[in-house]
Amino acid sequence: MSTEEKSAAPRSLAEALRVRDDVSLAALLRSRPDLITPVPTDLTQLATRAGTRASVVRALERLDRFALQTAEALAVAPDPASYGELLALMGGDEQDPAVAAALPRAAALLREQALVWGADDRLRLVRTARELLAPSPQHPSPTGLGPTVREATAGMSPGRIQEILAAVRLPSTHDSVSAVSALAALFADRRRMAALLAGLPKESREVLDRLVWGPPYGQVTHDPAAHLRALLDRGLLLPTAPGTVVLPREVALHLRAGRAHRAPEPVPPPVEAAATHRPQVVDATAAGQALAALATVEELLKEWDEGGPSVLRAGGLSVRDLKRTAVALDVPEPVAAFWVELAYGAGLIASDGEAEERYAATPAYDEWRELPPAERWARLAGTWLTATRTPGVVGGRDAKDRTLSALGPNLDRSAAPEVRHRVLALLAGLPEGASPVEESVLARLRWERPLRGPQQREAGSGDGRGDDLRSRIARWTLSEAELLGVTGRGALAAPGRALIGAPEAPRPAAEEEKVEPEGPGDKLPVHHHRALTATAPPTAAERAAATATAARLLAPLFPEPLDHVLLQADLTAVAPGPLERGLADVLGVLADVESKGGATVYRFTPGSVRRALDAGRSAADLHAFLARHSRTPVPQPLTYLIDDVARRHGRLRVGAASAYVRCDDDTTLDEILADKRAAALGLRRLAPTVLAAQADPAALLDGLRAIGFAPAAESAAGDVLIARADSHRTPPRAAPEPVPDGPPAPDDTLLAAAIRAVRAGDLASTAPRKPGPGSGASDGGGGEAGAPGGVLPRTSAAETLATMQAAVLTGEALWIGYVNAEGAASQRVIAPIRVEGGFVTAYDHTADEVRTYPLHRVTGVAELADDAG
Repeated sequence: MSTEEKSAAPRSLAEALRVRDDVSLAALLRSRPDLITPVPTDLTQLATRAGTRASVVRALERLDRFALQTAEALAVAPDPASYGELLALMGGDEQDPAVAAALPRAAALLREQALVWGADDRLRLVRTARELLAPSPQHPSPTGLGPTVREATAGMSPGRIQEILAAVRLPSTHDSVSAVSALAALFADRRRMAALLAGLPKESREVLDRLVWGPPYGQVTHDPAAHLRALLDRGLLLPTAPGTVVLPREVALHLRAGRAHRAPEPVPPPVEAAATHRPQVVDATAAGQALAALATVEELLKEWDEGGPSVLRAGGLSVRDLKRTAVALDVPEPVAAFWVELAYGAGLIASDGEAEERYAATPAYDEWRELPPAERWARLAGTWLTATRTPGVVGGRDAKDRTLSALGPNLDRSAAPEVRHRVLALLAGLPEGASPVEESVLARLRWERPLRGPQQREAGSGDGRGDDLRSRIARWTLSEAELLGVTGRGALAAPGRALIGAPEAPRPAAEEEKVEPEGPGDKLPVHHHRALTATAPPTAAERAAATATAARLLAPLFPEPLDHVLLQADLTAVAPGPLERGLADVLGVLADVESKGGATVYRFTPGSVRRALDAGRSAADLHAFLARHSRTPVPQPLTYLIDDVARRHGRLRVGAASAYVRCDDDTTLDEILADKRAAALGLRRLAPTVLAAQADPAALLDGLRAIGFAPAAESAAGDVLIARADSHRTPPRAAPEPVPDGPPAPDDTLLAAAIRAVRAGDLASTAPRKPGPGSGASDGGGGEAGAPGGVLPRTSAAETLATMQAAVLTGEALWIGYVNAEGAASQRVIAPIRVEGGFVTAYDHTADEVRTYPLHRVTGVAELADDAG
């Protein structure tokens, strides 16, 4: 490298960022949004923030396996390292061509994310990342390498070091530094090391083989065996503590043929197809599942229409209520938790907020029911895709060993939306109609986020597999997508493909562009780069467009709703398909669902008919309804059933005294009083046609019905009260907001404004300044006038005013210090336009706009040097 090139090479991360263009800075801020929360004042502050531990840990967690392996290799390489040294560590002496082809992308990614800076001959890993990834006894490196010879011999006596030199037949030196350098050079020389190892006993080589891939530490006694003594004498094992020895890094690299990792993984593992179905079959199956999903959610809300289960004191459903819900929906409890959480996430159910708090449907549920089926499904699917609440963890334990309950707190997992979207994207990459091998999907996710797996293990997973959280979410995603109809037979359906914004048909694998950069500085095509790095999540408008497209694709797959049923003589009705909304609502009150599937079977019972009468319908209404909607003649047993129940319905009236029963037929009241089963109701006769009760009206109604009567409730005016479904609704409730996984990704507008502000602030902090007035030839006496990023300039009010007025005439830019009304100090570069009335109006290069500043808040002023950029 020439002298000019050396002088132009960046000496710090801030200088490396300073030479980036706006596109490169935008890529950095998009991949690491925490760096602009808040917007840094200049590039020096941006570089400082990019090197903080929290930010670096977050960036490392978002690296794929090969990029992380590259960073780990740089952590054990010399600092700085050349690209050639990095390639040797990653590819080894054999120079794996796959590693050589993928390394430029990994190096470019690390450089883009400001984890690595410097030219190709002086690559530097940021200090915090090196501290996190470099090997130490407390934090072993994933590479399995130990300390260098220099690090391992620190504190060793000079005499002992000279003994090691003599044992390996190196000339003695006058100081320990040169002795250690000579020993390290020997261990790094392939030919001389081969000769040194050839003279060792077989047992000694076996010891080295056990330590070579890590961990590099071992235990020895105070009197080691001969084969261990041979290693210690030659420095192939170095003591680090009493009874502990370590394999030096240089020796391990020789034994590994120069590789930092046992198995570099330059290429992501492919997602394998388990089976392939016709796309039409996949779409039809998914549409059937989508219809079943809508029916299940409606059945759940119908179950909770008049007030659902009580809310636990700590929030959520009790285990008993979840079991009851699972029985009512005829699904396992984990599946019931999924449907409950889905309805809650969509804003269809919430707590009513009353004194005895219960869950109930929200007003939004009534609006949702009026939507076309495809749009209802799209709303549920869109909610599921972006929700951070994770029903799969229900039944597990939190950090305080408390059971996690459905609808309760602590169910949010911020990684869930990203994992769901990524799993569906991997399915979209398979040929149409192909279902994946589950383990291949999990392997791909672990490759893409290796650090996010082992660090996110949770207790109480219940599956016995010890999976990390991301893998568990991926498993749940595959099963939940099938339940919801996003997939059919395990393959992504067309509506599901549209839901994530994927193309309608994937390109064949052979057509995908193969990218083989020639060097580490090559820029990759945008589509290839986005495939391997985190991309900005879709905006709200993009999500709305995707769900609308999914609904449009799903609508033709749904069968047309039917306006009829088939009545049968065994008091059942068969719906051969989905029913129109009005028909389904009335039939759901008049009959009980006996079985579901391709056709729904309803059964008429005295209780169901009474329920319809309680809802305000007369026997004549029910006869007319059945005759109008049945494709078969109304069976005589059903006609008799309706007439019989209607004849007895309402003969008894129950009201509030505490409660009372009245009936025009006093013999009926005699019959009730004589029935032993009515003793618990505390009935007594007040008049020939009136009984008083100690029970409340609701309990009295239920008690009389339980012993075979059919009473009706009445108001204080004596009118029959009509018990309608959907009578209980919560006040308007907002759906729960997802918990973000860190700061939100910035949009293009914010990025452009942030970059403009950072560059302007950097100009203010780094522009060369002339010495201040009266400061002599140096830096204004106090150093503030000429030091970039130093303290604010200080001048008197008269000097400030004179310099401002002169700049108005000459059009020159000035550097000022300014303290705002809150007392926050800043430095700015301005071009004064007008000075009057104690204010200066100027073009502020820092803010990139014209502003007016009070002169009394300007701490001082300095002219920029003639060569200022």
